[in-house]
Order: sequence, then structure tokens, then C-alpha cells
Amino acid sequence: MKLYRFTWLLLSAPAMAQQQKTDSIHPLSEVVVTANKFEEKSRYVAQKVEVIPFHAIENSLSNNTGGLLEQTGKVFVQRSQMGGGSPVLRGFEASRILLVVDGVRMNNAIYRTGHLQNVITIDDDITEKVEIIYGPASTIYGSDALGGVIHFQTKKPALNAFKSNFSTRFNSGNNEFTGHADVNIGGKRFASLTSFSYSRFGDQRQGARRNDADGSWGLRNEYITTINGRDSIVKNNNPDIQRFSGYKQYDLLQKLLWQPREGSSHMLNLQYSTSSDIPRYDRLTDIRNGRLRWAEWYYGPQERLMAAYQYRSTRLRGFFDQLLLGASYQDIEESRMQRAYRNPELESRMENIQVAAFNADLRKSKGRSELNVGIDGQFNFLESTAFFTHTGTREKKEGLDTRYPDGGSTMHYTGAYIQHLYKIIPGKLILNDGLRVNYVTLNSRFTDTALLHLPFTGASQQNVTYSANAGLIYLPDAKSKLTLGFSTGFRAPNIDDIAKVFESAGGEQLVVPNPDLKPEQTFNFDLGLSRLFGNILYVEVNGFYSIFRNAIVLDKFTFNGKNEMLYNGQLTPVVASQNKAKAHITGFQGAASLQPVEGLRVYSHITYTYGRYTGADGKEAPMDHIPPLFGKTGVNYRWKWLETEAYALYNGWKKVKDYNPNGEDNLQYATPEGMPSWYTLNLSATFTLHPKLKAQAGLENLLDEHYRVFASGIGSPARSLVLKLRASF
Repeated sequence: MKLYRFTWLLLSAPAMAQQQKTDSIHPLSEVVVTANKFEEKSRYVAQKVEVIPFHAIENSLSNNTGGLLEQTGKVFVQRSQMGGGSPVLRGFEASRILLVVDGVRMNNAIYRTGHLQNVITIDDDITEKVEIIYGPASTIYGSDALGGVIHFQTKKPALNAFKSNFSTRFNSGNNEFTGHADVNIGGKRFASLTSFSYSRFGDQRQGARRNDADGSWGLRNEYITTINGRDSIVKNNNPDIQRFSGYKQYDLLQKLLWQPREGSSHMLNLQYSTSSDIPRYDRLTDIRNGRLRWAEWYYGPQERLMAAYQYRSTRLRGFFDQLLLGASYQDIEESRMQRAYRNPELESRMENIQVAAFNADLRKSKGRSELNVGIDGQFNFLESTAFFTHTGTREKKEGLDTRYPDGGSTMHYTGAYIQHLYKIIPGKLILNDGLRVNYVTLNSRFTDTALLHLPFTGASQQNVTYSANAGLIYLPDAKSKLTLGFSTGFRAPNIDDIAKVFESAGGEQLVVPNPDLKPEQTFNFDLGLSRLFGNILYVEVNGFYSIFRNAIVLDKFTFNGKNEMLYNGQLTPVVASQNKAKAHITGFQGAASLQPVEGLRVYSHITYTYGRYTGADGKEAPMDHIPPLFGKTGVNYRWKWLETEAYALYNGWKKVKDYNPNGEDNLQYATPEGMPSWYTLNLSATFTLHPKLKAQAGLENLLDEHYRVFASGIGSPARSLVLKLRASF
């Protein structure tokens, strides 16, 4: 009863007072996107583009950028550990979607097709806008953009301004503490923006309200700890506390802007993100021979250093009107450590990848036409090392196989594109079309082939790939939009596809190198319709159908004439990545937003995806990475100093019959029937205490539901109180 009264107070008490204007209910009105590299009104872009604006990011109570995407209800996010977040777009995940930050590709040559946590290395507290491009976007962005692009745009330095922002956040579900500060110093032609964030997370508590069918699923009844120098399995006093899931993270950003004259600017963008060790929670719950298998399994500090320069001009003389030049360098270090129960030797595998990139983009606008042309390149240099460390003596020794070729690897992308917009009937009928050609080279060298008895000492590839897009936009009036589009996408096999060695499916299979891979390709058809009715109801529906060819899947393989190998003391079946499947994916996204009175908005959006592989044997099987039905429904109310929101996040069932038998859906971490459906009820409120001081409070998972997101290996947070304080000066 108390909860009901509190909810009613938040949503209804201010209704008799004066209201303030909300954001426009019609997202097509003035939204500007960079889906084509240069700014463009979303009405003139054929592909579906979703924008998370600054206001929504600022009001979000998410713990990282993965949580930010998930809380929109428009992006599905998988987690193998709390320090993670792997977005899924239209049934594609990890290396099959492209992550971009401030115009720089994050995807590199070791992005895998499984699940990735790299998105959390972007600081959501300094993020200004996120653009989500659904469907293939290879014409503009090149390789990897099969399912779409997620472009994170951080704040820019402001000229003629001195301002600072501070915030702190607490979450009771995992004892999170986050602190953030940023300072902008801007003169007439020069500006500097400095940002720092620190987050500390304790062990995450999962919901205690369980379904009868759950049994002991997901409970952390035992864990391994060291007692008197010896691994011991001990009882967990509270099985809902997911022991060894906490971590820390640090994020630093420095931007320098120089604008020597109007229409011309130079930007230097420096970003650094690092973390503590991040426990791989799902692996710490693996069972072998009736007991916990791993005493330790964690990712080492995930470090990302980026230095990027960008020159922008809108004062060109000659044929083109605008110029965008960029150059960037990234230094990324990733590592994984694992040690079996009562095994004194810790296995450490380290990856250091350095990435240099450039781009040059030009735009010409004249009459009914806009023409964009550009060239770009990315150059990857990878070094992999591996060693044992004795936990008692701390002595290191060699003899451990590296995850990637120990002789080093390189992979280089170069491409050129042309993108065109033509207003066939100005204000009514618009054509988008474009073409790209891409060239990719890859070289890997194996120095020590004795461990796996490799039949080769190197792997190399050269691929030329094409992509294209064409879309028609019909605008019958200012309140409606109808789109019909076709686009292709490609993903060149990278070092992770061709040359890695690792255990998969909880130790049930061993992945070995296969240098004979071809690029994956998609052919996509889109149909979209949006309409504003009477200035109070906005409705949008988008449907798509994708054909997936040369799909790279894990399948049974013979290595040196054998289909099993001795690995980590276990005779393990051998699999390898192979172009052995084709697939089709179809689905839709629907959204509705109702604003009956100023200040009050009711909204709902839902996403459904269906995908099936057809193997070389002609048999059909479910695709992996296909999320169940998911969405978000809520009500938002604003009045003067108060903004409130009540909403539900939900997922449908993922039955066992819809799991891929050889994929990355992590059935071992679900129930025997699959992953159950779930929903959570949530409340949040933002109080403007002063024009420069805001306080936020949220109650998440009000019913304390126990649930896991599909393909995830960690239970989602229990009922949580989230508090946030923001100040600006």
C-alpha cells in the first residue's frame, strides 16, 4: 500500500500545477544525425536511426554504456559478467555490429563473434548523444556493420564558456559508487574539455523472488577461496550474492578545440579507459566432475587509449562544400587469466593491439542533390603472449599456447565510398543511394607450432568486397514518413576468426585455426512507416528481411586428421570457424508515443527477431544471437522542478528449441527449458533543487524478480535503490 501511494504521489500529485513543455513527441521534426558522416536531418535518411539524446543520457541511472543501451528498451544487451555488455542489433552481435566513438572505429582485428564487453570502455557520463543505425551500413562504414552501427558521441569543448559538471551515483544492488567531474574552459578561438570518472562495483545481488520452476537455477551456493594457501570450496551464506562479480573502472577524456576562423576547426581527442581485473562470473560457476571447475577466471585490466585528430571545414573553395579529415591511434590491451581448482599454475594470455586509422570525407550540396565521397583505412598490429605463473612461488614460465598466433599478426582495411542524396520531388520524394569498394589484407605468423602440431606456419588473406545501398523516402506531409530500402553489408574474417585457439561452450569443445575463410555478406530489405496523429499520438513501425550468406559458424572439424585433441588434460572435440551456413533473419520494431496533455507522455516500443541457419547438409537450425521478444513500456511526467517516470522492461521466453546447438547462446547457463520470460517494474524521479543542482532517485526491479537476460551468465540485479546527484557551475 505504501508503494502504491508513493507511485501515485509521484505521477499524479503535480497534475494540478502548471506544467512545463516536454520534448517534441514527433522525433522526425528537427533531429539531426550523422549516419552519412555529415550532419543530416533524419527525415532524409532512409535507414532506421534511433537517437539517444543528451537529456535521456543525463537522466539515465545506468551503471555503464551497456546499461544505457539496455534501459532504452530498444537494444538487446547480453552479459557474461557484471563488467560487460554486448549489444545486439537485428540478431547480430559483437564483431557483426560496428561500434564507433567520435567517428573512430572501435572494432579491431580481434573482435570476436561471441560476446564482447568493449562497449563499457566508453564513459557514459561524458557521452552527449548515441546514434543507433539499424541494418547494414557497410557502404559508409565498411566491414563489420552487418547488423548496424552504434555511434557514441562525447561532449565537445565549448568556446567562450567556463563551466563544470560534477555527479555522484550510488546503487544498492551492487554497492556501486561512481564519481564524475568535467571542466570546460573556452576562449574566443580555443577551448579545452577535461573529464574524469571513477566507478567501484561490489558483488551483484540477484532477485530473491523466484518462480517455482527455477529451483536452484542461478543460485551461488558455493564458491572457491584460498584457505591457508589451498583452494577450498566454501558455502555462500547468501546464495543471491554473486560472489566475485565486482570490479573498478577509471575513464579520462581530454579534448582540445582550436577554431582559427568561422567554419574551420581542429579537434584533438584523447581518451583513456582502464579497469581492475574483471571476474568472468559465468566461468566461475562452471561445474566439472560434480564440483566447481575454476578457482580463478578473470579478464585483466581492459585498457583503451585513443588519440584522434579531426579537421572540419565548411568554407571550401572549389567543387566540394565541406571537408572532414581524421587520423587516429588506439593502443588496446586485453588479457584473460584462468586457473583450475587446486592447480597451482595460473594461465595468462595477453593481447596488445595497436590500431592506426585515417579518413577523408567530402560533401557537395547543390540544388536537389547532396554528394558525399570518402576514403578510409584502418591498420591493425597484434602481439600475443602467454605464460604460466605459479601461485605459490610467483615464478613465471613459458610453454602455454597463445590465444592468437605467437609470431604476431597484421590486418589492414582500406576503402572508398560514394553516397548520394537526391530530392526527386523536393519535400516529398527523396532517393538515398551509395556504393563502396573495400580491400582487406591479413597476415598471421606461428612461431612455435609444437604445442598444437600445426600443419602450417602462417595464415594470410586478401579480399576485395563491395557493398551498396538504395532507399526511397516518401514524405506525404510534415507528419508522415514512408521508407523502402535495400542495403548490403560485409564482414571480412579477422584474426579472431581465422587464427585463434580457445576453449568454447564451457570446455566442451576446442576451437582451432582455419585460414580458409571468406567474407560474410548480408542483403537487407527494409520497410518503415511513421505517422503523427493529431499532434498527440506518434506511431512507427519498421520491418526488415535479411539474407545472410557465407555465414561463419563453429562446426565439427578435423585437425591433423583428428576430430579430438588433448587440451588442458582433457580429450576435447575439435571445432573451427567455417563458411558453412546461409541464413535468413526477419523481424520488426514498433513504437508508439501518446502525449494527451502537455507534460505527460505514455510510450511503448517492442522488437521481435526471427533467424534460421541452413547448413551445408540442407538442415535448418536456429541462429544464435537472436534475442527473444523484448521492449519497454512506460509513462513520463514533467512539472516545473520534477520529472518522473514509471516503466516496465520485459523479455519473452527463449525456448530450448530456439537455441543454436553449436553457437554462442550459452544454454548451459539457462534452465533445462531455456531462458524464462521476465519483466521488471521501475520508478525514477529527477528533482531540480536549483537551476544548477539536480537530485535523482530510482527504484529498479521493484518486485525483486529473479531473472537472467537471454545468453547471459549472470543474474540481473535485485530490487535496487539508485541515487544520483548532479551539480553544474
